[in-house]
Amino acid sequence: MARLLVPMSMLSLLSMGAIFGFFYAWVCSTMWGLDAADPRVAIPAMQAMNASVRNPVFFPAFFLTPVILALTAAIAARQNRCRAAALFLAGAVIYVAGALLVTAMVNVPMNEALAQVTVPADSAAAADIWQVYSTPWQFWNTLRTLVSGFALLLTGLAIFALTPETD
Repeated sequence: MARLLVPMSMLSLLSMGAIFGFFYAWVCSTMWGLDAADPRVAIPAMQAMNASVRNPVFFPAFFLTPVILALTAAIAARQNRCRAAALFLAGAVIYVAGALLVTAMVNVPMNEALAQVTVPADSAAAADIWQVYSTPWQFWNTLRTLVSGFALLLTGLAIFALTPETD
């Protein structure tokens, strides 16, 4: 069990970093690009991206990250690395509450509603649809990003807590 702590810590950091980076990319590029595009292009582009994200590459980062963090916390706890264990576990709980559940309860239903939209030929009507979707979607995505960033920070602090103190 002792040999698992370092690789699990690194896997925790990698998986938390991957999901933070995923949400962050939407904040600082993808949505800004779609907002700058003609809404008759932005709507079907977002529909396609939302459909494509359900894939086996995305699954581990999104769904398994809290499991990995919790397992790492358990391993750390078994080795009496209580501070690190608490930080890994806090990262898992915060990620689940502020990112995974927000996604399931807010962003996914918004995405499913957008998937049902037929893009209107009229630019003003498409702009209205896009604005009603994009503004709140970006708010909730920014929240997911901040929460994931905080969970990533906690993961880094947990790893730091594993290092022996030096004078």
